[in-house]
This record gives sequence, C-alpha cells and structure tokens, in this order.
Amino acid sequence: MAKTKSEKTESKQKQGEAGATSLHLEPHQILLRPLVTEKGMHRSSRFNAYSFEINRLANKDDVRRAVEELFNVKVVDVRTQNRKGKPRRSRFRYGYTKDWKKAIVTLDPEYRIDFF
Repeated sequence: MAKTKSEKTESKQKQGEAGATSLHLEPHQILLRPLVTEKGMHRSSRFNAYSFEINRLANKDDVRRAVEELFNVKVVDVRTQNRKGKPRRSRFRYGYTKDWKKAIVTLDPEYRIDFF
C-alpha cells in the first residue's frame, strides 16, 4: 500500500517535531547569561531587542519559550548565531575559547526587560 505525497509529508513533519531533540531543557538551562555590551544596550533601547548566550542544543522555539517564562514578556522574533571560539595564548601554549551560541530576542513594544 503506497502512501500519497501528502501522507508522506505529514509523517515527515510529525517525525521532525517529535524527534528533533529528545532532550528537554528547562528555561534556566537554555538562557546561560544576558550579553550586556554597548551594542546590546543600543539594540535594547532603540529596537527593544536583547542578546543572550544560550545553550548550544537550544533552538529558536526553546529560546522563545524560555524568555517568555523567565521574564513574563511577549517575544516577537528570535535570531540565533553560532559563534566560533577565539584563538588565545598563554605563554607558550596556544588554544581556543569555546564555541558558543547567541540569541537576539526582539520583544513586543509594550514589554521591556531591565537588567539593572
């Protein structure tokens, strides 16, 4: 019994939703720390967008859920970046800082997050 094209796509979508990551992260495990930088403060005051260092296993939906739960705000958009570690040197040893993931979260205009 052959499946039709629509049945195949439905089954693939169900597999993608359930099987993306079997690991369930709590909100405090997703958001590792806010990135309080000059550029980040400019984004927060002008565009109502906040930057966070996030868990490398987290996706955009996880970040949205975590920010909404922890800060009681409404999230409009989430953008993520995978950042490479920088080369560092200590005396004669060369190494790299760890790779990390960054999220830029845009909030609804009526909501704000105060870090200070």
